[in-house]
Amino acid sequence: MTAKIKTLFTKQYQPFIKWVGGKRGLLEQILPLFPKKFNSYYEPFIGGGAVFFELFSKGILKNKKVILSDINSELVDTYNIIKNNPFELIAKLEKYKEQHSKEFYYQIRELDRKKDYKNLSSLEKATRFIYLNKTCFNGLYRVNKKGYFNTPMGSYKNPNIADRDVILSASEALQNVTIKHQSFKEVLKEAKKDDLVYFDPPYYPLNDTSNFTSYDSNCFLEDEQFELFEVFDKLSDMGVKIIQSNSDTKFIKDLYKNYDIKIVNANRFINSKSNGRGKITEVLIRSREW
Repeated sequence: MTAKIKTLFTKQYQPFIKWVGGKRGLLEQILPLFPKKFNSYYEPFIGGGAVFFELFSKGILKNKKVILSDINSELVDTYNIIKNNPFELIAKLEKYKEQHSKEFYYQIRELDRKKDYKNLSSLEKATRFIYLNKTCFNGLYRVNKKGYFNTPMGSYKNPNIADRDVILSASEALQNVTIKHQSFKEVLKEAKKDDLVYFDPPYYPLNDTSNFTSYDSNCFLEDEQFELFEVFDKLSDMGVKIIQSNSDTKFIKDLYKNYDIKIVNANRFINSKSNGRGKITEVLIRSREW
C-alpha cells in the first residue's frame, strides 16, 4: 500500500485533524530541546500528532520503534484507520462532504446517543470523527459527562473534510508505528533506559475559566497531574529521556521544580471572547539537560 501512496501525491507529513493545544505553532521552539540521540519513541497523549509528524518528516524516527497511544478510543481507532484503510476513509469522507449541512452535522453528531452506535464499524466511526473535527466550532473535541460529543457546528464556508493528500501522507508515516488505546501510565511497563517519551497531556488550567481539561469522558485535573508527575519521576529514575508540555502555572512549576523547565511562547485560539485569545506562555519540562 505504501508504494502506491508515494506515487499519488506530494508528501505533507502533518496532522490530519485539528486539536486543542496542538503543537504545530510551537515546533520551532520545541524540537531544538529534544535529545539528539535516543532509542525508541513514545507519545502517550498523541492528540493531533504534530510532534510525531514533524519528527518523522525530519527523518529523526527512521529505523526507530515508535509507539503512539491515547485514552481516547475513537481517536486511536481513527489513527489505525488512517494507517490501514486510507482510501476507504477518503471515499466515505467525500460522501460526507457532499451531504454537509447544518441538518447533516447534527444528525451525525447525535449518532453516539443511539443504542446501535457501538455496532458501527471502525471505518464509520473514524469518518464521523474526522467529519465532526473538520466542521465543528474551532475543531474542539469535547464530550459531556456521558461521553457524548457536544461541540456545536462551526461557521466554515468550505471546510476541507476529505483532505486526500494529508490523509495519504499520514498513512505513510504511520506504517511502521504501533498505535494503542491505553492510559499514559502504561508507558512505565514499556519504556527503557535512553528511550524518549514526550508527554502532551491536557493542560493544568490557568484559572477557573480555562478549565477545559477533558477530551474524553475522563477529567484530567490536579489528581491526574500528580499521577503524571509520579510516572515522569519513575521514568526519570529509569534513565528514560522525558519531555513534557504543560501550562505555565505555579502548580506545575512547583511540581517539577527539580527538573529542567523552559518557557515557550504560544498562541491561544480557543476562547469564547476575542480578548481572551493571543500570546501565552507554556512550559517544556525535561527530565534532564542533554
